Amino acid sequence: MKNIFKSTTFLAILATWLWSTAFVGVKIGLEYHTPFQFAGIRFFISGLFIFLLFGKFNLFYSQVKANWRFVLWISIIQIFAQYALFYSGLNLVPGALGAMLIGASPLFVAIVAHFSMHNDKMTPLKTFSILIGVAGIAVITLGRTTIEMEGALNLELLGIGLLLVNNLVAGYSNVLVSKSSADVSPFVLSSTSLMVGGIMLFLVSIPAEGINMGPFPAEYYVALAWLSFLSAAAFSIWFTLLKRPGVKVSVLNVWKFLIPVSGAILSWILLEDENPDLISVIGMVIIAISLLALNFANRKSVATKSRATPK
Repeated sequence: MKNIFKSTTFLAILATWLWSTAFVGVKIGLEYHTPFQFAGIRFFISGLFIFLLFGKFNLFYSQVKANWRFVLWISIIQIFAQYALFYSGLNLVPGALGAMLIGASPLFVAIVAHFSMHNDKMTPLKTFSILIGVAGIAVITLGRTTIEMEGALNLELLGIGLLLVNNLVAGYSNVLVSKSSADVSPFVLSSTSLMVGGIMLFLVSIPAEGINMGPFPAEYYVALAWLSFLSAAAFSIWFTLLKRPGVKVSVLNVWKFLIPVSGAILSWILLEDENPDLISVIGMVIIAISLLALNFANRKSVATKSRATPK
């Protein structure tokens, strides 16, 4: 039983479930706060939370000091750049289209990994399974909302471009963490990147959005507390898995197809005006097929390498 809770599959599903719960919290937070400033505060608290739990402050400091360039770069691309691109792009496109583009991120991560890592190449079966997952995301998104292109076309094209770049940056940052030989704990890396990235987002928000420090109602602070906790837990788990030997970046990121599935189910449970619908269920089945196909492709690849290894 202990091995199950330590398995890559279980931890990947746990991280994606945590991220899927963010939608409700972000929705509540943005009713009272601006995007960059709210994200900056949330991520700084998340990083501080990991720092306090890590406890070994001298070891924390020595690892950051020894690897400060790598830590700073991950902070910039993994937190600051990604979320700046995410919020900027999402603000320029219809919500459904934005959800589909973000939901397709595992495909872009797999493409980046293919060109960056010698042991994580795209195969026909892997490509097919990932495309099935993208199709499932599209079905769920279109089943819950409709895409209506309104406003200036140039701005919407800019938004699409920003979200696509966001996906590529996500792939690049995942590959960097996975390939890193730096002697830095995943917890130190996630804590520092969240705090530094959060500060960067907050500083950018001041000239762009002004300063809004409340007071806010209780539901805002509950949402902020949960978002801070889930970010701390999910990023720590994800960085740990990326640095785990034998874990492929492309295969790990396909589990992110579960985020909209879990988000839809949570919406059906928690929100009165949300109910299950046939199209969304069909999309979930398609995603399940994608995950099964990818698991089969991964097992086949491992078996092939095992047979090819001299005994």
